[in-house]
Amino acid sequence: MESGYTVEQLRVAATDAVRAPSLHNIQPWRFRLRDGGIEVLVDAARRLPATDPSGWGARVACGAALFNLRLALAVAGAPATVRLRPYPSQPDVVARLTPDLPRRPTPAEQILYAAIPRRFSNRAPFWPDPVPADARWRLGEAARAEFCWLELLIGISAVNAFAEIAHGAHRVLERDPAYRAEREAWVRAAHAPDGVPAAAGGPHAEPQDLLPSRSFGGRPRSPGRDFEPEPLVAVLGSAGNTAVDQVVAGQALQRVLLTATDAGLSASMLSQPVEVPSAREQLRMSLGRFGTPQMVLRIGYGQPGRPTPRRRLDEVLDLPVHQG
Repeated sequence: MESGYTVEQLRVAATDAVRAPSLHNIQPWRFRLRDGGIEVLVDAARRLPATDPSGWGARVACGAALFNLRLALAVAGAPATVRLRPYPSQPDVVARLTPDLPRRPTPAEQILYAAIPRRFSNRAPFWPDPVPADARWRLGEAARAEFCWLELLIGISAVNAFAEIAHGAHRVLERDPAYRAEREAWVRAAHAPDGVPAAAGGPHAEPQDLLPSRSFGGRPRSPGRDFEPEPLVAVLGSAGNTAVDQVVAGQALQRVLLTATDAGLSASMLSQPVEVPSAREQLRMSLGRFGTPQMVLRIGYGQPGRPTPRRRLDEVLDLPVHQG
């Protein structure tokens, strides 16, 4: 496919790319066709200055969208060669995809691709059923396939130690009025193309909760309806913490989430201990890991989640004028 990708191929693939997760569901990505290649960009107009001042979260989200894009192109028989951060003078361009040799998709690609429309963040309590060893192994392999690591915190003592770090980070963040105002600005009481619907925000936090949760205007909790007492907590990390590392981590995050979805598992993200630099370093040291924690996941079995809204495709595409 030497002639490059077409507008139609971009449209089809971007339909799947936008199903990726992002902080507060801000959807901080754009996709453009340039010189036969598809480029993924951070949308500078959709940053979170209080929550994500460094742009870490936006780059992780764009990495997750990039992974979906890769899958969609591969399943269509038009796999891509990917260059991360291809233009040093254009830091908002996180990746450029150009056509590789056409081939049939692998069974693994087809399985993960089928999970894209079924992957939702689930902020509700999970059932107490433990995640079996084979599923835990698959999650670790998914991270390694994208050059990252996944540390699973098994046992109540390990989870309690993490919970202390997470609650400390949560308190630091909640003391910032700008942080609270920014979160509240992205809660949606009525239908909207972005943000977190109040119905998807999970139940209100309670003092006895083991892990912290952001307030997205969720439902009051039913009496006796507590979160699972021993959740499976997974810390996703990358080799370093450059902008490229963060995009790599986003791809690994999405591969882990789609692998969990295929295994019938639910997941939600806990980024508070990653957003506070001192907590992130404390977490890294507690794990005895080299590299940088990039995201924390709570994983388990639960009721099926619901998709959060997405913006119209035309709002995230930059097409050549003569082809658009």
